[in-house]
Amino acid sequence: MARDNEAEEADMVQENGDAGARERRDDATTMTGAASLIRSLEEAGVDTVFGIPGGAILPAYDPIFDSQQIRHILVRHEQGAGHAAEGYALATGRVGVCIATSGPGATNLVTPIADAYMDSVPMVAITGQVASAAIGTDAFQEADIRGITMPITKHNYLVTDPAEIPRTVAEAFHVASTGRPGPVLVDVAKDAMQATTEFEWPAMLDMPGYHPTTRPHAKQIREAARLIVTSKRPVLYVGGGVLRAKAWAELRQLAELSGLPVVTTLTARGAFPDSHPQHLGMPGMHGTVAAVTSLQKSDLIIALGARFDDRVTGKLSSFAPGATVVHADIDPAEISKNRVADVPIVGDCKEVITDLIAAVRAEHAAGRQGDYAGWWSQLGQWLERYPLGFTAPDDGSLSPQHVIQRLGQIAGPDALYVAGVGQHQMWASQFISYENPGTWLNSGGLGTMGFAVPAAMGAQVGKPDSTVWAIDGDGCFQMTNQELATCAIEGIPIKVAVINNASLGMVRQWQTLFYNARYSNTDLHSQRIPDFAKLAEAYGCVGLRCDTAEDVDATIEKAMAVDDRPVVVDFGVHRDAMVWPMVAAGTSNDEIQIARGMAPVWDRSEEE
Repeated sequence: MARDNEAEEADMVQENGDAGARERRDDATTMTGAASLIRSLEEAGVDTVFGIPGGAILPAYDPIFDSQQIRHILVRHEQGAGHAAEGYALATGRVGVCIATSGPGATNLVTPIADAYMDSVPMVAITGQVASAAIGTDAFQEADIRGITMPITKHNYLVTDPAEIPRTVAEAFHVASTGRPGPVLVDVAKDAMQATTEFEWPAMLDMPGYHPTTRPHAKQIREAARLIVTSKRPVLYVGGGVLRAKAWAELRQLAELSGLPVVTTLTARGAFPDSHPQHLGMPGMHGTVAAVTSLQKSDLIIALGARFDDRVTGKLSSFAPGATVVHADIDPAEISKNRVADVPIVGDCKEVITDLIAAVRAEHAAGRQGDYAGWWSQLGQWLERYPLGFTAPDDGSLSPQHVIQRLGQIAGPDALYVAGVGQHQMWASQFISYENPGTWLNSGGLGTMGFAVPAAMGAQVGKPDSTVWAIDGDGCFQMTNQELATCAIEGIPIKVAVINNASLGMVRQWQTLFYNARYSNTDLHSQRIPDFAKLAEAYGCVGLRCDTAEDVDATIEKAMAVDDRPVVVDFGVHRDAMVWPMVAAGTSNDEIQIARGMAPVWDRSEEE
């Protein structure tokens, strides 16, 4: 039975207060604001913080030195701290934490904060701020980080009173992890950390303006179930919200009960097993033909935790013109934002899907069951006619798709795969089979180059017994590879596959297709500058290199055999390999192409 929000808040505070098996200390203790900040993080159950010290945050680094609970991982760049916190959160389902000083330290967190906001990643960023009296004077290393991050945080705070630190931290973790998850910033003035205060962890949170709706409306659920059993061409359109809600078991149950086809977006890969016969693959700009066209030709779309992103819809005005839309999301702002919902459902995906299962069962019990035989016949034809695939380069060079496919097959479905952004990201989403939730981590909404290495670091810290592969491009890798030093020193044995085509590959692909092959500033130098294998060795990692298909398996297996330090494998791949299928930006999904120069696969006159 659903509980009210106050009960849920009380449970949240209790869970945070327990912090595992850690013994409680006195409720009220005199300490500095900085000690109160670290104590508050401990009370919130934090075991890992990624950060770099600096002047304004320095008071907090003295008590963190004595913490028996919190492991502080000294990164080499604040952006790395933020992405590591994201990776930790995505791998564990817990709130990731990063910490930085004022001014440039805080602004270096802006990119990962924006990334977490776009992909609904629970994260708390702690920043130091100049002393209260200096705020607004353009003091040394002052920046209005609260104002800067206002549009890209779920909420943020500026703390100038040390007595407010415990309540603020408790609220920050509650807001970050409930409702639609997201990043919360806590900016603490230096004098508030230096002052003395009485520590008291709040027994109850009083947040009258914050009450996420988790229980869906029963009438809307019944209407959705009625549409499911009366439609002829339905599709379950699954977004990352299903993973955030930990609703993958319920999703599978609903799919198998109803017999509906399933598509999983880029941020939802792994929410439904790739090997399941009802799975059509990923929709979107580089999705499978079956997934893209099933949405396009559907008469009913049941969107679960998805936001009708432009990369999925293509030209919005031509997207799924004949479909009735059921849109379920915990964030009411997403409902009808892009595509008008015929049946809007606000609620947590786990609860929405659970109620949908009961409602569909009730329809079946009443003798009403969907007939999708003709639909599945059509879907089967698309799956058979347009499977994902690739051809080996004519010149005998290494195919990037082959590298990634073999990596997934050798590392297996229990490994975690963390991608940067670009061609390698799309190939990793296409040619690795995702059977389990939480095994595919990437930057979806913001598309942040440099995400992979630090996010893999955070994921490995959160899941120390798992194999973690960062699949990166040579462009992405050079943005954040300094975190290899962090991994080597801290004993974080991530593995990195650099798909090295000596180019900014996705941009080069667009230049090939849309700019007459005028390769303006996308050449990263074919002479391997830098030599990534040697760079890895300089960072204290194992560096490997592979340039031929014959050596791919042995090289991957050699990397897999190393478990005591990071490994970097430089795969020299064909420069002009392209990602297909493709729906060009701004065009209709009807114009999906499976290879360069080929006509769109759809005959618009074709009748179902």
